[in-house]
Amino acid sequence: MSECVIPAPALRIRSATAADRAHLIPLINAAYSIETFFAGTRTDEERLAAMMRKGVVLTAEDGNGQLLGCVYTEVRGKRGYLGQLAVDPARQNRGLGMRIMEAAEEHLRHQGCEAVDILVLSLRPELPPIYRRHGYVETGAEEFHSPRPLKPGNECHCIVMSKQL
Repeated sequence: MSECVIPAPALRIRSATAADRAHLIPLINAAYSIETFFAGTRTDEERLAAMMRKGVVLTAEDGNGQLLGCVYTEVRGKRGYLGQLAVDPARQNRGLGMRIMEAAEEHLRHQGCEAVDILVLSLRPELPPIYRRHGYVETGAEEFHSPRPLKPGNECHCIVMSKQL
Protein backbone atom coordinates (compact mmCIF):
# COMPACT_ATOMS: atom_id res chain seq x y z
CA MET A 1 0.00 0.00 0.00
CA SER A 2 1.44 3.41 -0.90
CA GLU A 3 1.43 6.27 1.54
CA CYS A 4 -0.74 9.25 0.69
CA VAL A 5 1.17 12.50 1.21
CA ILE A 6 -0.93 15.61 1.47
CA PRO A 7 1.09 18.71 0.57
CA ALA A 8 1.22 21.54 3.09
CA PRO A 9 -1.02 24.40 2.00
CA ALA A 10 0.64 27.45 0.53
CA LEU A 11 1.58 29.81 3.30
CA ARG A 12 2.55 33.42 2.79
CA ILE A 13 4.29 35.14 5.70
CA ARG A 14 4.49 38.92 5.77
CA SER A 15 4.80 41.79 8.22
CA ALA A 16 1.47 43.09 9.43
CA THR A 17 0.48 46.68 8.77
CA ALA A 18 -1.79 48.99 10.72
CA ALA A 19 -4.56 48.07 8.27
CA ASP A 20 -4.32 44.42 9.41
CA ARG A 21 -5.17 45.16 13.05
CA ALA A 22 -8.93 45.00 12.48
CA HIS A 23 -8.50 41.38 11.28
CA LEU A 24 -5.76 40.39 13.72
CA ILE A 25 -7.62 41.37 16.90
CA PRO A 26 -10.54 38.91 16.48
CA LEU A 27 -8.17 36.17 15.28
CA ILE A 28 -5.91 36.56 18.33
CA ASN A 29 -8.82 36.76 20.76
CA ALA A 30 -10.45 33.66 19.26
CA ALA A 31 -7.17 31.72 19.39
CA TYR A 32 -6.71 32.60 23.06
CA SER A 33 -10.33 32.09 24.15
CA ILE A 34 -9.10 28.86 25.79
CA GLU A 35 -7.43 31.01 28.45
CA THR A 36 -10.52 31.25 30.62
CA PHE A 37 -8.40 32.09 33.68
CA PHE A 38 -8.16 35.72 32.48
CA ALA A 39 -10.71 38.49 32.73
CA GLY A 40 -11.18 40.23 29.41
CA THR A 41 -9.73 39.62 25.98
CA ARG A 42 -6.16 38.83 24.93
CA THR A 43 -5.69 41.98 22.89
CA ASP A 44 -7.37 45.13 21.66
CA GLU A 45 -6.53 48.02 19.33
CA GLU A 46 -4.37 49.83 21.89
CA ARG A 47 -2.34 46.77 22.98
CA LEU A 48 -1.79 45.49 19.45
CA ALA A 49 -0.77 48.95 18.18
CA ALA A 50 1.76 49.23 21.03
CA MET A 51 3.21 45.81 20.16
CA MET A 52 3.51 46.77 16.50
CA ARG A 53 5.41 49.95 17.43
CA LYS A 54 7.91 47.90 19.47
CA GLY A 55 8.30 44.79 17.28
CA VAL A 56 6.93 43.12 14.16
CA VAL A 57 3.79 41.03 13.93
CA LEU A 58 4.13 38.44 11.19
CA THR A 59 0.93 37.26 9.55
CA ALA A 60 0.35 33.93 7.85
CA GLU A 61 -2.07 33.80 4.94
CA ASP A 62 -3.19 31.06 2.61
CA GLY A 63 -2.95 31.28 -1.18
CA ASN A 64 -6.21 33.24 -1.27
CA GLY A 65 -5.01 35.89 1.18
CA GLN A 66 -7.10 34.55 4.08
CA LEU A 67 -5.53 35.27 7.47
CA LEU A 68 -4.65 31.98 9.19
CA GLY A 69 -2.44 33.07 12.05
CA CYS A 70 0.17 35.45 13.38
CA VAL A 71 3.08 35.79 15.80
CA TYR A 72 4.79 38.73 17.48
CA THR A 73 8.56 39.10 17.01
CA GLU A 74 10.97 41.44 18.73
CA VAL A 75 14.73 41.83 18.39
CA ARG A 76 16.47 42.23 21.75
CA GLY A 77 20.14 42.55 20.84
CA LYS A 78 21.47 39.15 19.77
CA ARG A 79 18.35 37.46 21.13
CA GLY A 80 14.91 37.45 19.63
CA TYR A 81 11.57 37.15 21.36
CA LEU A 82 8.47 35.43 20.01
CA GLY A 83 5.06 35.82 21.57
CA GLN A 84 1.34 35.78 21.06
CA LEU A 85 1.39 32.96 18.52
CA ALA A 86 -2.19 32.72 17.28
CA VAL A 87 -3.80 30.32 14.82
CA ASP A 88 -7.38 30.51 13.63
CA PRO A 89 -9.20 27.97 15.86
CA ALA A 90 -10.67 26.26 12.78
CA ARG A 91 -7.10 25.60 11.56
CA GLN A 92 -5.48 24.50 14.83
CA ASN A 93 -3.82 21.11 15.42
CA ARG A 94 -2.56 20.83 11.84
CA GLY A 95 1.03 22.00 12.32
CA LEU A 96 0.32 25.54 11.17
CA GLY A 97 1.46 27.09 14.45
CA MET A 98 4.88 25.48 14.19
CA ARG A 99 5.20 26.56 10.54
CA ILE A 100 4.52 30.13 11.68
CA MET A 101 7.07 29.74 14.51
CA GLU A 102 9.70 28.47 12.05
CA ALA A 103 9.07 31.47 9.78
CA ALA A 104 9.39 33.79 12.79
CA GLU A 105 12.65 32.12 13.84
CA GLU A 106 13.98 32.61 10.31
CA HIS A 107 12.88 36.27 10.41
CA LEU A 108 14.81 36.77 13.67
CA ARG A 109 17.84 34.92 12.27
CA HIS A 110 17.87 37.41 9.36
CA GLN A 111 17.77 40.23 11.93
CA GLY A 112 21.03 38.93 13.46
CA CYS A 113 19.58 37.04 16.40
CA GLU A 114 21.51 34.02 17.64
CA ALA A 115 18.82 32.69 19.98
CA VAL A 116 15.13 33.11 20.62
CA ASP A 117 13.12 33.25 23.84
CA ILE A 118 9.45 32.60 24.49
CA LEU A 119 7.36 32.90 27.65
CA VAL A 120 4.85 30.18 28.42
CA LEU A 121 2.21 30.71 31.09
CA SER A 122 2.36 28.16 33.89
CA LEU A 123 -1.44 27.84 33.58
CA ARG A 124 -0.89 26.27 30.12
CA PRO A 125 0.95 23.01 31.07
CA GLU A 126 0.17 21.46 27.67
CA LEU A 127 2.49 23.91 25.89
CA PRO A 128 6.05 23.24 27.17
CA PRO A 129 6.12 19.66 25.78
CA ILE A 130 5.09 20.97 22.36
CA TYR A 131 7.84 23.59 22.34
CA ARG A 132 10.38 21.04 23.63
CA ARG A 133 9.69 18.88 20.57
CA HIS A 134 10.73 21.87 18.45
CA GLY A 135 14.03 22.52 20.19
CA TYR A 136 13.05 24.85 23.03
CA VAL A 137 14.34 24.21 26.55
CA GLU A 138 13.30 25.71 29.87
CA THR A 139 15.84 28.31 30.95
CA GLY A 140 14.12 29.95 33.89
CA ALA A 141 10.99 31.55 35.25
CA GLU A 142 9.73 35.11 35.48
CA GLU A 143 7.08 36.88 37.41
CA PHE A 144 3.90 37.22 35.41
CA HIS A 145 2.88 40.77 34.37
CA SER A 146 -0.21 41.30 32.28
CA PRO A 147 -2.59 44.15 31.52
CA ARG A 148 -5.38 41.58 31.94
CA PRO A 149 -6.15 40.53 35.49
CA LEU A 150 -6.34 36.88 36.43
CA LYS A 151 -9.70 35.68 37.66
CA PRO A 152 -9.78 35.09 41.43
CA GLY A 153 -8.17 31.84 42.56
CA ASN A 154 -5.61 31.66 39.75
CA GLU A 155 -1.87 32.07 40.21
CA CYS A 156 0.53 32.25 37.31
CA HIS A 157 4.19 32.68 36.44
CA CYS A 158 6.03 32.61 33.12
CA ILE A 159 8.22 29.70 32.08
CA VAL A 160 11.10 31.02 29.97
CA MET A 161 11.99 28.71 27.09
CA SER A 162 14.87 29.33 24.70
CA LYS A 163 16.33 27.95 21.50
CA GLN A 164 19.60 28.57 19.69
CA LEU A 165 19.12 29.82 16.14
